[in-house]
Amino acid sequence: MKKYLIILSLMIALLSCASNNNKKSPYPQTIEVRVVNPIDVQRNDQPVGIKLAELKAKYKDFNEDNCLVILNETEIPHQVVDHNGDGKADGLLFLVNMKPKEELMVLIKYSKTGKTQHNYVKRTQAEISRKFNGTWKDHKYISKSPFKNVDFTRVPDENTDHSFLYRYEGPGWESDKVGYRFYLDWRNAIDIFGKKTNAMVLQNVGQDGYDSYHEMNDWGMDILKVGNSLGIGSIAMWHKGKVQMVSKVDSTTCKIAINGPLCSAIVTNYYGWAVGNKKYDLSSRLSIKAGSRMTRHDLKIAPQSDNLCTGMGKDKNAAPILPNKSAEGDWTFLAQYGRQSLN
Repeated sequence: MKKYLIILSLMIALLSCASNNNKKSPYPQTIEVRVVNPIDVQRNDQPVGIKLAELKAKYKDFNEDNCLVILNETEIPHQVVDHNGDGKADGLLFLVNMKPKEELMVLIKYSKTGKTQHNYVKRTQAEISRKFNGTWKDHKYISKSPFKNVDFTRVPDENTDHSFLYRYEGPGWESDKVGYRFYLDWRNAIDIFGKKTNAMVLQNVGQDGYDSYHEMNDWGMDILKVGNSLGIGSIAMWHKGKVQMVSKVDSTTCKIAINGPLCSAIVTNYYGWAVGNKKYDLSSRLSIKAGSRMTRHDLKIAPQSDNLCTGMGKDKNAAPILPNKSAEGDWTFLAQYGRQSLN
């Protein structure tokens, strides 16, 4: 499997662990974590991730099921995350605000046993919502049932664009800053929901009319004109001078991998993606964190291919912004800015 990753990290150091003098405390053990912002830039809602394997290698009795994170004597929300999708927790995530060049001391308090359910304000969300108990007619799903959220779906062979099976035509994910969806059909393009609120809104989108999100609502609206483009950040392959979208596949499954207060993720597996005379198995993981407008897209493909590509829609009001030709290196970017909203 070839992996394509985007990684951003701070400088993190696990310093020490001490027992709390108050034996009656529900969290008698304390780990000190030093977090350093090495750059001269203010960083708000900066994700800090610690691998559980590293924690448990140093503190063998660490219990991620019964812990809390303290900054300046105040508990801050945290989330235990399964990054690799194997069903087992492998990371501890929390967010901090950091001044330029600032150093913070964060405390992780825990109990060796037990389990605590934390009810933090939800700042991210992921969902798949579909109808049931219907029939197919000319690739349209006819059902009077309400949409129901599911954690997993195998896309029916009959499904295509505007089949009315999935609410807003596929899965959605959001932070408190922005929302996204992608079409779970031959188009496979990512679209954007502009938000006017920090609250979670996807659960209400498309409930009062299939295309209501194309009009301004209290929460916001669909703002990207996708058309025949890749939308924003969608998957494709550059083949014989043309873009081949993930359109012809043997089967597709999609699941909610994470649905938490600080991080949510969707994993989609495409089996038998046909490009030319070859077929590929492709796994896509879309994730978003609280306080961020950015979606991270991790891909795995087999057999290996070096010509995966992505793109965005053309808009006369937003010419592409490209890096300086002299700025070649391990990273690059493609951007747009301008009055390109559907509104």
